[in-house]
Parts: sequence; C-alpha cells; structure tokens
Amino acid sequence: MYGSSTTSGGRPAGVVHWLGEGIDYEWALDLQRDIARKRADGETGDTLLLLTHAPVYTAGRRSLPEHILGELRAPLVEADRGGQVTYHGPGQLVGYPIVSLAELGLGPRRYVTALETALVAALGEFGVAARCEEGSTGVWTEQGKVAAIGVRVARGVTSHGFALNVYPDLSAYDVIVPCGIADRPVTSMSEILRAPLDIAPIARAVASALGEGLGVEWRWG
Repeated sequence: MYGSSTTSGGRPAGVVHWLGEGIDYEWALDLQRDIARKRADGETGDTLLLLTHAPVYTAGRRSLPEHILGELRAPLVEADRGGQVTYHGPGQLVGYPIVSLAELGLGPRRYVTALETALVAALGEFGVAARCEEGSTGVWTEQGKVAAIGVRVARGVTSHGFALNVYPDLSAYDVIVPCGIADRPVTSMSEILRAPLDIAPIARAVASALGEGLGVEWRWG
C-alpha cells in the first residue's frame, strides 16, 4: 500500500505541502478530512500541511462559552479537535500532520509530545528558549505560550495539529481565554526576539524537526 512506503534509509516517506498564506479555515478543514480518509484507507501516505490562516477563532470540543470575553474580531468556527478556544491569523505558522500513528508506533500522548518536542527544537534554531510543561499541552517560554496544540485521532490517523506564533497580532487574543488558560500570557517569536521574522525558513525548520521526531522522511510537494 502507498501508506507503507519507505525511503532508502528505512524511514516512512511523507510529503509536506505549503498551502500558502491567508487560507480559509473551513476549506483547510475539508482538505484535512479528505486526506485523513485517504490515509486511513491506505490510498495516500503521511502528509504535513503548512500554512497561515485568514483571521479566525476556533472552538475545540472542550470550549466553554465563558472563555469568549468580548466581541470577536473574526469568525468563530467549531472544530472537531481537542482543546478549547484559540485564534489563528496572519503571522502564525499552522501545521496539520496527517499521519498513521500505528505505522509510526505511536499512541496519541506520545504523538502530542513529539509535536511539542519538535517545536521546541525548531524554536531553538532561531534563538528562542522554549520548553514543554508536564500537564500543560503546548510550547512555553519565559514570556508565555508560543505554540498551541490541538489534535484529533480517528481510525488511527491524526488531523489538526499546531499553531506557532511567529509574528501574529497578539491583541487578537484579548477577547478570549486562549486554550482555557487565564493566568498566563500568549507570546510570539517576534515579541521574544524583538525582530522581524520570515515564516518560510521557520516552516522548513519545523518540518525538519517534526520529521526527526516522528521518524518520517519528508519531501516537499
């Protein structure tokens, strides 16, 4: 089957697609669902979608109405992922890995840890000291949370994924309780480094680190 293809080094092969900037959330959600179905049916291999979204707030399965504090500055979309309410928009690198956990020898918890660890490694390449925290999903810095993670696993295949704040408008978070965490701030790479950043090299670093963490040999499609 296509899904079990490997590279000459024996690692599973996968494809990374850069979808572009300002991508509509619901369009990307439909694309994920289609690829996830094909992955579960063995019609395609592991896939990583990278993009930025047009401004949107998304509410995961554990979202609470009281975590919306004021008038939202963008549409609110319900998402079939874990987690609570968050924001996506320009300047934020979003990644949707669509992979077979069984073929990678991972369970859901180890998969989330692999995402966190890969983001920490990629951030380190750009001089951002980040860490995982036991009991708090996502990636953290001394200045606050820099990346959020919310995933779905169905038929052993993942969808949704991570959102890394490169240089988003952080004021968009003021009207929500991001990921249900009221007592800790959200930050960005640009705020920490106090410098302008380009998403393209960060996307490549994240894809490379995620390939190492999952044991997948990515090629760019």
